[in-house]
Amino acid sequence: MKEIIKKYRFFIALAVINFFLIVFFPAIGRKSLQITWRNTLEMLSVLPPVFILLGLLDVWVQRETMIKFMGDNSGFLGVATAFILGSAAAGPLYAAFPIAGVLLKKGSKLFNVLVFIGAWSTTKIPMLLFEASAMGWKFMLTRFIIDIPGIALIAYITEKALTEKEKLAIYGEALKAG
Repeated sequence: MKEIIKKYRFFIALAVINFFLIVFFPAIGRKSLQITWRNTLEMLSVLPPVFILLGLLDVWVQRETMIKFMGDNSGFLGVATAFILGSAAAGPLYAAFPIAGVLLKKGSKLFNVLVFIGAWSTTKIPMLLFEASAMGWKFMLTRFIIDIPGIALIAYITEKALTEKEKLAIYGEALKAG
């Protein structure tokens, strides 16, 4: 029972908060429930296709291939592959994390996975096109050019800040989840 409560603690906390809001502040409670329901529907529309793609990635891409293109000795090719995968992706950022887990499980270098997450969050192609149409090509290109070294720098700092034990724990969690 304790394990179930621990596993669903955030859901339980959200349900309790929504219950108290409905009881003590009905207008705010209704709005909170509407937002919660909308977010739940959005997640349910995004996550199933992501998990299908993850299954295909897991089955179709051999570990050796992933190590060759994104592993420890992949060099610039690994960084470029991670950047392109992240930039070409679609969907909200929370969809990137299960994919990052599979990349780690398949032998990708942590730095490359961090670049993938950074590219997913800041350089997605649809977002760049929207920025170009709304704010102009100059703004979009300036931000894009600044983002590229920014992503690499953040990934580098993050990787260097982690101890070997923490890195092994991250890889262990990826293997355990898969």
